[in-house]
Amino acid sequence: MAMNARMKQSVWLLIAAVVVALDLWTKSLATQMLQYGRPVEILPVLDFTLLHNRGAAFSFLSSAGGWQRWVFTIIALAVSVVLVVWTLQLKPHERWLSVTMPLILGGALGNLHDRLTLGYVVDFVHFHWQGRYFPAFNIADAAITAGAIMMIIDALWLQPRRNAASGQS
Repeated sequence: MAMNARMKQSVWLLIAAVVVALDLWTKSLATQMLQYGRPVEILPVLDFTLLHNRGAAFSFLSSAGGWQRWVFTIIALAVSVVLVVWTLQLKPHERWLSVTMPLILGGALGNLHDRLTLGYVVDFVHFHWQGRYFPAFNIADAAITAGAIMMIIDALWLQPRRNAASGQS
């Protein structure tokens, strides 16, 4: 890929920077304004509750003794490198993936920052319905989820259409 095209493609990485900035800012606000574990009702189905997640998604392995912090850190770093390289190699017409990758990257970097500096990830968005509470999450988690959903949509529907249009199987 020509250097000029790569530079244009790298503009998409600004999405990752926005996700990281928004994530860190909202986590900082949550830490300053909320008391740990005490819900503040926003809507009948939504609370802001400051929680610390020492595990992975949905607190997976949160009580594993500390080693998981470094495993998840290494995974986040590896995934981040792959996503940057992948994003820079996307063709200019692959706009959907050009948004998908930075969303996942920004989320991974936002949570990585917490793991490295705090030893846990700050979560505060907490949905519930009829007495059932869903795992708390943050902006980084939402960006990762949105990016993953977009990636699945691309793999199942958009890529086959692109292949059909170009005569590939």
